[in-house]
Amino acid sequence: MIEIAVAGAAGRMGSRITALSREYEGLQLAGAFEKKGHKDIGRDIGVVVGIGETGVILVDSLESIIDNVDMIIDFTTVESTKENLRLASQRGKAMVIGTTGFSKDDLKEASELTKNIPCVMASNMSMGVNLLLKILQDVARVFGDDYDIEIVEAHHRLKKDAPSGTALKMAQVIADTINRNLDEVAVYVRKGLIGERTKKEIGIQTVRAGDIVGEHTVIFGGLGERIEIIHKASSRDTFARGALKAALWLSGKPAGLYDMQDVLGLK
Repeated sequence: MIEIAVAGAAGRMGSRITALSREYEGLQLAGAFEKKGHKDIGRDIGVVVGIGETGVILVDSLESIIDNVDMIIDFTTVESTKENLRLASQRGKAMVIGTTGFSKDDLKEASELTKNIPCVMASNMSMGVNLLLKILQDVARVFGDDYDIEIVEAHHRLKKDAPSGTALKMAQVIADTINRNLDEVAVYVRKGLIGERTKKEIGIQTVRAGDIVGEHTVIFGGLGERIEIIHKASSRDTFARGALKAALWLSGKPAGLYDMQDVLGLK
């Protein structure tokens, strides 16, 4: 049995991971924590998320429960996740990370820290999105430089990072496939008299509105035809289930940094 702790367990994603964890044979909810000062600290997390008493009390730090768990699932903020990963690495605890917005330096640090522990880190835990990444490689490889590439992503108004980690991952996968440096060809803003679109650029545009869970559209625009590949998530449960699937897969794996492509056997 894998004893898991959920970071941000009373939040939008953490609450769904907490609630759904009981559906997965082989996983046992053993810890739940939130930021200091959270209004539900000291309450049974099951009551907080609406599944009834679990016997797991919501606490205000990972430090206080880490010795009682095998693995931490974290969909919080960049700074919180980095702190949790550092502690997990010190204590030899595995992690599943779905937090987005990491800088290149953050990812470099994560790569170093996961030399001590196994960790699945992915900008999107959806099975559909990760299959889509595989498809995008195939499409980009065939079209090459003959089609213009645009990515449009939409999320809820509370999302803090932009573009989404998923949109950036899609762009990176496409750029790598057709031998482009994304840092050089990505275009995030268009305004004014900007001239014609360059042949190599990859457009990445952002929408923030209402309660949109997550939508991504990749456009391959050619002369006389346009192909649009779309993924729409209607529930956070999609990502929560992916994270729990990743937790089951990760158990017993050697130290190292993995992603959902590893989990789903798509590499």
